[in-house]
Amino acid sequence: MDRKSVWSSYTPEALEELQNLNEKYKDFLTKGKTERECVRYALDLATECGYEDLNEYIKSGRKPAPGAKLYAVGMNKMLVLFRLGTEPVSSGMNILGAHIDSPRLDVKQNPLYETEEMAYLDTHYYGGIKKYQWVALPMAIHGVVAKKDGSLVDITIGEDAGDPVFVFTDLLIHLAQQQMKKDGATVVEGEKLDLLIGNRPLDKTELKEKEKSAVKANVLSILKSKYDIEEEDFLSAELEIVPAGCARDCGLDRSMIMSYGQDDRVCAYTSLQAMLDVEETERTSCCLLVDKEEIGSVGATGMHSRFFENIVAELIALTEGESNLKARRAMQNSRMLSSDVSAAYDPLYADVFEKRSAALMGKGISFNKFTGARGKSGSNDANAEYLGRLRRVMDDADVHFQITELGKVDAGGGGTIAYIMGNYGMEVIDSGVAVLNMHAPFEISSKADVYEAYKCYKAFLINM
Repeated sequence: MDRKSVWSSYTPEALEELQNLNEKYKDFLTKGKTERECVRYALDLATECGYEDLNEYIKSGRKPAPGAKLYAVGMNKMLVLFRLGTEPVSSGMNILGAHIDSPRLDVKQNPLYETEEMAYLDTHYYGGIKKYQWVALPMAIHGVVAKKDGSLVDITIGEDAGDPVFVFTDLLIHLAQQQMKKDGATVVEGEKLDLLIGNRPLDKTELKEKEKSAVKANVLSILKSKYDIEEEDFLSAELEIVPAGCARDCGLDRSMIMSYGQDDRVCAYTSLQAMLDVEETERTSCCLLVDKEEIGSVGATGMHSRFFENIVAELIALTEGESNLKARRAMQNSRMLSSDVSAAYDPLYADVFEKRSAALMGKGISFNKFTGARGKSGSNDANAEYLGRLRRVMDDADVHFQITELGKVDAGGGGTIAYIMGNYGMEVIDSGVAVLNMHAPFEISSKADVYEAYKCYKAFLINM
């Protein structure tokens, strides 16, 4: 079925709303380059809108009334927002779920070394990346250092105009004859992705006795002076290497956004904004932002953890009385959009797409009935009845959408958090924005698709 470009359908008022939303989205991308930063940004917006800490209700024993706005944070890397409806929570929720982690390079725990008077940080890549894409680009360092006294030191270097930036070096073309014969997976090896951070030795008068690594010593001196951290503090640090710079308009017509981390912060932000803009509803609304999707949703801050399940149980205990059965009913009776990006059709690489089923930029939000790879392995698969109701809700709200899948049947595939929530028996489908350059340092989305995603998520919370 042919889907027309959504741009021609907008009134001047809609275009103004679209532009305002995308400016806010770019600010989110610029300021939220790690999971912690995304949670902090989202929490600031939520508290401004009147959201209160669920733990405060638990401590006081207060019962939240319909319409109450509540939040819970998991390890500063997960966030869940609830807007209580007039119906009991056990009758089910309308849930928007997105992940806020993105592919990157993580600094190892014993990372700092010097060789040939050049100082480096040893790294380990996180998530699926083409390693050759990350070299010879300006990089920034974001994260936290946890000191032994329990204090946290926030680190952001490389974003302000006066900051230095860092780089993963590449081999010059003049000496790269053998390198160029390698395949894409090995042309740059993981062990070569060490971040260059210094070249100037510490002044001889300041060197300690028998200190040979003068450049490393100078780096440590700067870290001590600026952040009051020692080399051993790397042992309890979470430092992420990400592309430096802000989100930018892309194209002469400024119709697109180019930025790091749009997989999946484009869906996280639009879900968040839709949640904040929703008024009182019959069913409880929920926005869930999680970590670790890029490595299988594992660990204490991934979707496989019991964080969300436990928070729902706490909410049931507050509103309906403690009941394991009602908590299970709440999960099973819920409906969810697993808000994650889809691969945008790229005509320059048309051979891996099946165009009739591909997500096209500027054609609205994408719904993926199934994900997985080759034979739907690892897939969720939404039922037809759920899709039928979604179509009605989207059409009634004038949301432009397309039904898509990721690439040709035998070309590959991908996964999301949908199958995990499907394990509870809830109805769930993948939905998101089509993105070019997915998992590259800079990804591209259409502003129109961002706007349609926001409209979709808001309509889902209100009417599904």
